[in-house]
Amino acid sequence: MITDAAFYAAAVPAALLVGIGKAGIPGGLGMLAVPLMALSVPVPAAAAIVLPLLTVGDLFGLAALIRQRDRALLRVLLPSGLFGIVVGLLLFNVLSARAMGGLVGVMTLLFLAQRLLFTPPAEGRTMPRWAVALAGAVSGITSFAAHAGGPPISMVLMPMKLAPTVFAATGAVFFASINASKWLPYAWLGLIDTTNMSTALVLAPCAAAGVAFGVVVLRRLPALWFYRLVSVGLFVTGVKLVWDALA
Repeated sequence: MITDAAFYAAAVPAALLVGIGKAGIPGGLGMLAVPLMALSVPVPAAAAIVLPLLTVGDLFGLAALIRQRDRALLRVLLPSGLFGIVVGLLLFNVLSARAMGGLVGVMTLLFLAQRLLFTPPAEGRTMPRWAVALAGAVSGITSFAAHAGGPPISMVLMPMKLAPTVFAATGAVFFASINASKWLPYAWLGLIDTTNMSTALVLAPCAAAGVAFGVVVLRRLPALWFYRLVSVGLFVTGVKLVWDALA
């Protein structure tokens, strides 16, 4: 287990952010976990430690939100997302996590620019099946490489203007499945070891506390402000991904 106090000074807030993000609070907060931990440990180790925290957050998020999921959307998202995981594994030694993240960042910023220039309709619209499947596949690829699967899913769900709890619950079920599917490939790639897993076990209660806090906030957040926060979060996430790719 990692015992460096400087590591935990960054890792505890990172674990809390993972939990808050898993509760459905928008803003890409969970994506900050790996960079924060990487201040003290190598990036691969940070990613390996974050995976169990994501799993803990998934379990608590599912317990709180699973009843509000959109089953029809998940019937399209889940198979395509798992296909994306396979593609991400095949591309693991071809494209860097930063390159994949940068591509997602550019797509995210273009999506927000389109919404800014062309006023979306007041009512939600049904997204074509192929667009939902494409978003799931891209999310699976970028989630495997960089734990950055949120923007593609947000881009396809936002125009539907789902209720905040349905939006959050659908994402919670999708990412619980995606993160569960990463364990075997991560172990095969040598990213799972006893040091990282024991460290994640110490941080797990912080992730659970973050979920509990996030669920309380989510249930009190009006839909208008929820989607405003989604847009702000996507912008910040997109800028960060592009910045990391160019750095």
